[in-house]
Amino acid sequence: MTLASVNEQIGRHRWTICGLIFAATTINYLDRNVLGLLKPVLTAHGVFGEDKFQELNYSRVVICFQFAYAAGLLFAGKIIDKVGTKTGYAWALIGWSFAAIGHAFGHHAWSFGFWRAALGVTEAGNFPAANKAIAEWFPKKERAFATGLYNSGANVGAIVAPLTVPYIASAWGWEWAFILTGIVGFTWLAFWYPLYASPAAKLQSGKLSQREYDFIHSDVDEQDAERADVAKAKVSWFKLLTFRQTWAFVVGKFLTDPIWWFFLFWLPSFLNGENARKVKEFMVAFPTDSNTLKVNEYLAANPTYAGDLTKIAGVVFPGVISWQLAVAVVYCISTVGSISGGWLPKKLINGGMDANKARKTAMFIIALFPLTVLLASKVGAINTWYAVLTIGIACAAHQAWSANIFTTVSDMFPKKVIASITGIGGMAGSVGGILIAWLAGMMLQHYKDLGKIEIGYGIMFVICGLAYIIAWTLMHVLVPKFKKIVL
Repeated sequence: MTLASVNEQIGRHRWTICGLIFAATTINYLDRNVLGLLKPVLTAHGVFGEDKFQELNYSRVVICFQFAYAAGLLFAGKIIDKVGTKTGYAWALIGWSFAAIGHAFGHHAWSFGFWRAALGVTEAGNFPAANKAIAEWFPKKERAFATGLYNSGANVGAIVAPLTVPYIASAWGWEWAFILTGIVGFTWLAFWYPLYASPAAKLQSGKLSQREYDFIHSDVDEQDAERADVAKAKVSWFKLLTFRQTWAFVVGKFLTDPIWWFFLFWLPSFLNGENARKVKEFMVAFPTDSNTLKVNEYLAANPTYAGDLTKIAGVVFPGVISWQLAVAVVYCISTVGSISGGWLPKKLINGGMDANKARKTAMFIIALFPLTVLLASKVGAINTWYAVLTIGIACAAHQAWSANIFTTVSDMFPKKVIASITGIGGMAGSVGGILIAWLAGMMLQHYKDLGKIEIGYGIMFVICGLAYIIAWTLMHVLVPKFKKIVL
């Protein structure tokens, strides 16, 4: 039976809920992406200090976000499980919208670090709330697909950002880029409050059909587990940490979330650097070319210029690409990965494979695709668009992986602790993000000082390529079968 025919027979209100979560995730990543996109502009304005400290200071600002995000996730899941999805999600979005706007008032690394920390604490509420809402509104057979759909909002936010943020900054100043993207979040609340409620509340109000309600609650094993848990006391974090299932999710997030963070915060810088490298190589090889002469003439008149050499009027270098467009292309490819990642296990289940084997098989296949990024530096030397393609495949694989690893939580745990488990795993992912930001800052600054920053990126791409297959292996060792536990 196709998704369309199921919706026709029982209703589609649950997809409206998925649409709301998709919109919130889009806003979340729109706000999160602004810093990485404006890194060249902020660097030119001296926000990250002197040249010899810029990569380190930038990585420290990123780490401020990661520390706060990790701490926020530890508490956000527990708070959302306590106050409920509707209230918890709204509080989180209000908080991160104010924090996003606050960046406009920071003009130094330390003040940016403060606002990034504020953004991290508040944005931590998105995925625990989203994952809990999906578990409340979808049966197991549709959860990975629904998760893939809402998670694709991360890509849409990352597509919209490079197509708008640099131009807002160019036209009105970088401060307005933070203000306008922050304001967007408040519009979401006008839809969230009147449209969201639990399935039981929607059924009682007549806005959800009995057939769709029954379909949402059609997993017999899950309903039995929920009934077994309903009379029991609330579960502490310490109790949750005694389960191998918790540690499987923690390990998977710790090893793979940092890869996404690395691309999110360093991809614009990498592509901009590739452009600069090709410009310099061309100028050395063709010192009398008209483009070279124009740039040298401009630099002689503007010796402190620290911007993009390709944006000097009338200068066009071969092999140089629009990095803003390239970032958008990467996240367009990622959107396909997010949706496909949710579709694949559903396809395997519909083909007769049991849910556990379908999830494991899909995640193994997905874990192979990031290996393409091992070639990014080499093929990028031939043509930067080749590097963009390999990074796009790796990012698509991450989003496909993300759709499935989030769903493993509802595969293994009852609904009342889903936000808490998501928060614990998300915290582990953020700790990994802190480590990769520290490593990237140290390594890239080292190779930048040597004039070989491309080597630093090459090493980082090796880490990015191998992380998923290692994560899959460890998760399989810890939990050979994703089976629902009774707390």
